[in-house]
Amino acid sequence: MTHPLRCRCGNLRGLVSHPEKVSRGVCYCRDCQAFAHYLGKPQDVLDEMAGTDVVATLPQHVAFTQGTGSLACMSLSDKGMLRWYASCCNTPIGNTPRDFRLSHVGLVHTCLHDASTNLDEAFGPVRMRVNTQGAKGKPKTLPLSTFVSVLRFMGSLAGARLSGSYRRTPFFDPQQGTPVVAPRVLTRDERQQLMQSF
Repeated sequence: MTHPLRCRCGNLRGLVSHPEKVSRGVCYCRDCQAFAHYLGKPQDVLDEMAGTDVVATLPQHVAFTQGTGSLACMSLSDKGMLRWYASCCNTPIGNTPRDFRLSHVGLVHTCLHDASTNLDEAFGPVRMRVNTQGAKGKPKTLPLSTFVSVLRFMGSLAGARLSGSYRRTPFFDPQQGTPVVAPRVLTRDERQQLMQSF
């Protein structure tokens, strides 16, 4: 089973396999909010409490089928997460650690919308709400389902590391472990200005 992935304009397209193995959550951290504002359309990314709906999966389950020339990458700092987006229309795609051996990508909901189904049907309900201290309001926490989801996903990460399947990723060179697109890292002044804009 697969689920389509695409940017807003349809130039960048791909597939997410094994949607039943994902962990879906909402992140309210300031960095995720900053990413949405950096791309210029926070209203399309953030919910009413400034959360980002994210589907966490293994990079080996993501494949791009067209438009990879539009894949771009940025980071809020020289040690921050790599944040991937489609440069053609500034659609956020997902977030990965800098070390590709930590086989994880958090796909942002904006690239997963599909007319034939909704996110709940495709990936199940939200089971985690994290970094709620950054929320604009008081989102309901889900401590038990968060614990179970994190534990399950950590098992998937460990399995990918042990099997070597972490090398199957569309975001990194499998031999060098370097991003397939050089990330644009914000300067301290750029980051401060961005953070002060919302």
